Amino acid sequence: QVQLVESGGGLVQAGGSLRLSCKAPRNIFSTFSSSDMAWYRQPPGKERELVAIITSDHSTNYADSVKGRFTISRNNSRKTVYLQMNSLKPEDTAVYYCYQDRHDAGVYWGQGTQVTVSS
Repeated sequence: QVQLVESGGGLVQAGGSLRLSCKAPRNIFSTFSSSDMAWYRQPPGKERELVAIITSDHSTNYADSVKGRFTISRNNSRKTVYLQMNSLKPEDTAVYYCYQDRHDAGVYWGQGTQVTVSS
């Protein structure tokens, strides 16, 4: 059963913007709102890495490589987490994965969405 559904990936030129969305349609409100949510990415030939995280109390943290360019946010009523990506660079090319930590109820991954930044 699909728990997280990502959308918004695509092909963009360097300097452009994209917004990724991750919806948790099977979550009840309390499950989503109490979860920590994050975006990871896996560039071609490399390991998966943390991009940004937003906790249940809306605290955020970012990888150094995206600070000042990417913004993570959440809308609990819509059970959705977003990743606004600005000033994209070719090195941002990767498959981006949504991640949910439900704490005692386990962790979940989305299926991934491809982001390709052309130079």
